[in-house]
Amino acid sequence: MDGMTQHQSTQTMKPATAAKKLGVYLEATPADFREGVVSRAELNALQTDPPQWLRDLRRDGPHPRPVVAAKLGVSIAGLARGGVTEALTTEQIETLKEQRPEWLERERTTQAEVRKEAARIKQRNAERAASGD
Repeated sequence: MDGMTQHQSTQTMKPATAAKKLGVYLEATPADFREGVVSRAELNALQTDPPQWLRDLRRDGPHPRPVVAAKLGVSIAGLARGGVTEALTTEQIETLKEQRPEWLERERTTQAEVRKEAARIKQRNAERAASGD
């Protein structure tokens, strides 16, 4: 007999952790999800074969700030500087993209510069590593 499987405990996580891993806004999930615990197996099942509520949330929102930031092409701090502190729906995100407020354009530019600088540093470090410095 394999003694390891007999004593294996089920890993569980808080609903907030599971929601973060699923990329959804916790407050918009069903009550039974928010009020329980989620096992690793349940999380895997949700990721592999998402129920309708999860598919709807991922498509329509409301989305948590990291997802909103990614969809808008800005940082989470940039969202805050732009006054966005709440979860947004897909429709609200699309409206912002169409309206292109000044803060969004500024934060997108900043984010592009940050990515460009990160790429430059990565390239420089790779060159240093290759030359043996």
